[in-house]
Amino acid sequence: MNDFSQFGKILLITGLVMAVVGLLMILGGKIPWIGKLPGDLFYKGEKLTFYFPLATSILVSVVLTLILWLINRK
Repeated sequence: MNDFSQFGKILLITGLVMAVVGLLMILGGKIPWIGKLPGDLFYKGEKLTFYFPLATSILVSVVLTLILWLINRK
């Protein structure tokens, strides 16, 4: 493959990933379990609220890794 077809493939994959992320951001509030998995850290004090979606981040990472692995395998 020449350089232009490789660059085109990279642009296409980047665009698809951005579209999926945008769709997830739009629908994120409508998925009841996203951000509320066991393992997501949440602390609410008198003057401080801390939230870190650890389990959700790991789940998203695994899903994206599998998708990119499927795209890149030859």
